[in-house]
Amino acid sequence: MRIVYVLTSLGMGGAERQVVALAERMAGRGHTVAIMVLRPRLGEEWPTTLYVVHLNMRRNPVSVFAGFARARRFLKQFHPDLIHSHSFHANIFARLLRVSAPVLAISTVHNVYEGGWHRMIVYRLTDFLSALTTAVSNAVAERFVRLKAIPKQKCHVVTNGIDTTEFAPSPDRRVQTRAAMSAGEDFIWFTAGRIAPAKDIPNLLRAFAQAIAGYPSAQLWIAGEGAPTAAQENVHWLGLRRDLPALLDAADGFVLASAWEGMPLVVGEAMAMQKPVVATDVGGVRELVGDVGVIVPAKNSEALAASMLALMRQTIEDRRRTGHASRSRIENEFSIDSRADDWEALYRTLTGRTRGSHR
Repeated sequence: MRIVYVLTSLGMGGAERQVVALAERMAGRGHTVAIMVLRPRLGEEWPTTLYVVHLNMRRNPVSVFAGFARARRFLKQFHPDLIHSHSFHANIFARLLRVSAPVLAISTVHNVYEGGWHRMIVYRLTDFLSALTTAVSNAVAERFVRLKAIPKQKCHVVTNGIDTTEFAPSPDRRVQTRAAMSAGEDFIWFTAGRIAPAKDIPNLLRAFAQAIAGYPSAQLWIAGEGAPTAAQENVHWLGLRRDLPALLDAADGFVLASAWEGMPLVVGEAMAMQKPVVATDVGGVRELVGDVGVIVPAKNSEALAASMLALMRQTIEDRRRTGHASRSRIENEFSIDSRADDWEALYRTLTGRTRGSHR
């Protein structure tokens, strides 16, 4: 098959990381793959060896019109069997592109919140231009169906997948990273994600302040693009980092304090790295964590702090057992290779192409 993935940007977000991983696996299976990016190239992007076309679209009508023209020319040359877009702007762009460049289009929604009511109306009005809309979790699917942004009969759930080869624990790397980060014997909490309202960092900081009152020998490491929201004792703002496996190795637990999510990739990555997880009950987090992690209500710093403190007071053996169970869950239910199987089967069903048939 010939597949074009459409993204708003290749910035360092979880959705972008997931799409690049999927696209590379499709290429590895013999499909011809390209990535179309709406925005101009960024200073920090996920690296890929695949062909990437940047449409260089900005927020003005002339740039948008030029972007559509550039996309049509590319599709005419590439002759895709399908285009698979991700998140609001790319989804709507790909749907409208079909008006002048007829090709099978699949949309994917990555978050329970992709904007206000006006965006839900736009989703509803353009639905006829998409063969199918998928969601990364049941929670996302249920909300978009309830808001009538997606018809139930055209909504399908395909969860995120984790690269369990890249995210595999290494005792030696743990020792080296903890030494480099001056972790000492402290309990290290780690979280990662763009510093944005969805991540509710203020909730996390309040919870951590309460937790270390009962367990002072602890640190909180926060990795992610964006400006620090506050200075606080034992809290380290790491900025944008590309060495997540090493940082997760060094950590003793992973914490997510989000106000809303789709299915956060970093939680699955932490589980693959055998880290106990404490997370808020938002989006598809409960579907991902199952019974191997601790789930607390969103926007409740007291509950989050209590669970963090309880985990720090566990024995090392108890935390290790939880970590092993977490990795097993990811390997058995959320590996990127099994998810690539799901996508490939879905693509073949929608295009009517059978395994082994090629252009």
